[in-house]
Amino acid sequence: MRTALGEPDARAAVTFVGTDRIEVLRFRDADVVRYATLGMSDRPMADPTAVVADPLRGPRAELVLTVRIGGAAVGPGLPVLDEVLRPLAVLAASPQVEGVVVAPGGSLDLGGPLWPGASFTSVLVAEPGGLVEDLELDQPRDPVRFLPLLPMTGNEAAWKRVHGAGALQDRWLRHGTDLRDPSRSGVPLAS
Repeated sequence: MRTALGEPDARAAVTFVGTDRIEVLRFRDADVVRYATLGMSDRPMADPTAVVADPLRGPRAELVLTVRIGGAAVGPGLPVLDEVLRPLAVLAASPQVEGVVVAPGGSLDLGGPLWPGASFTSVLVAEPGGLVEDLELDQPRDPVRFLPLLPMTGNEAAWKRVHGAGALQDRWLRHGTDLRDPSRSGVPLAS
């Protein structure tokens, strides 16, 4: 992760009852800030219907959220954006707490804003392999995948549940939506 993002300039840790410690690291660049979880991949995600969870095999992931700061899309400053640390830790703990297998195309709902004043209440899990490459682990463990998170408004999340992740991503693309803009409004959803 540090090869792709550099050294973190801030970090926070959260421990929920019955879970391992989850850290959220902040990486600041010229016009974006990236938040990445650390600790979600310590255990493989397991099928919640499995009688016994395999302690070695199964998908492993960390989450990465990129938000634009300054420039054309002037949104909330870093102190407000840094309020995303706890919600990201909650999302990263969801495999341990709720038995969720976090995978591309899926969505995770927070039940509240991603940060104070945000119109985003959930995220779409995007395909890995972009900015941060998979981290290979010794066999038989699966590699750690770094999954980008794309913030969604409540309406976008509801539309995605009906039409699918691909259709929402196509709509974002057609409308030139800057998914890193912390103050963007929802994409038009009417045909």
